[in-house]
Amino acid sequence: MRDTRESRLLLVLLIAIAFALITVDIRAGEESPVDGARQAAAAVFGPVEEGVATAVDPVANAIGAVRDSGERHNRIATLERENAALKARLGSEDQTRSRIHELDEMLKRAGAGQYGIKGAEVIAIGAAQGFSWTVTIDAGSKDGIERDMTVLNGDGLVGRVTTVGPDTSTVVLANDPDFTVGTRLEKTGELGFATGQGDRALSVQMLNGKAKVSPGDRLVTFGSRGNKPFVPGVPIGEVVKVDPSRGDLTRTVWVRPFVGFSRLDIVGVVVMPPREDPRDAVLPPKPEAPKPTPTVTVTVTPSGAASPLAQPADD
Repeated sequence: MRDTRESRLLLVLLIAIAFALITVDIRAGEESPVDGARQAAAAVFGPVEEGVATAVDPVANAIGAVRDSGERHNRIATLERENAALKARLGSEDQTRSRIHELDEMLKRAGAGQYGIKGAEVIAIGAAQGFSWTVTIDAGSKDGIERDMTVLNGDGLVGRVTTVGPDTSTVVLANDPDFTVGTRLEKTGELGFATGQGDRALSVQMLNGKAKVSPGDRLVTFGSRGNKPFVPGVPIGEVVKVDPSRGDLTRTVWVRPFVGFSRLDIVGVVVMPPREDPRDAVLPPKPEAPKPTPTVTVTVTPSGAASPLAQPADD
């Protein structure tokens, strides 16, 4: 429509008529004269509006879903972060408790043997230093560590220090094939030499070929002159197999080490040896064998049967 004087007058007239009808409709209430026209219009345009709404609603729902998806995504991401943080916290707490237990056991062993130790953490493992079985610890010469010092943990003998740097040191483990340590058998005091066998049991040559050794017997370090590289009394392991004696001067036994070399974490380097040989004091008490449950036998005598020993008093 062109913007002319007549078109403007028509628009004003239509607006005036619309306002008049609205005023009449509001004042008349339910008896409005335009109610019939409204119903007719609803009958005509209602199906059209419903069809349009049916077509538009999925689009509106999709738009709403897209609009709300950001909030749901943010909520899911928040929950995932909280879950990951909770898992990390639980894992760290479990690890902390485990390390506290290891430290406590190591201090107990050191206290029982009167060893002065320097605590350290294993920070690397492998053969990079030229040995088959070695670990690197985060303590060095700045911490008072020297070559040929004994290394232990809460279970027993870990190894000895071989290389020392300012901040780190290399420890050759007791299961290394080139590792040898003097041993002493619990209670009997029989001497021998233990040699590492990798991931197998230690091989121990008993100096007395007729020594009485049985599975379950335990060994500790015999000690070295000047307490280097080994201080006495450190637990080594438990006998699991005894080779038969063939009349040789020596006898071979196989010992399972107390230390799990594949899961080392907290260790202690003995920087001050004991004043006296602790002998077997560092070994933990052996668990007592369970006592057999006594069997109770109950004999039931029928109440109606008279005892043949029971006789009247006047007889």
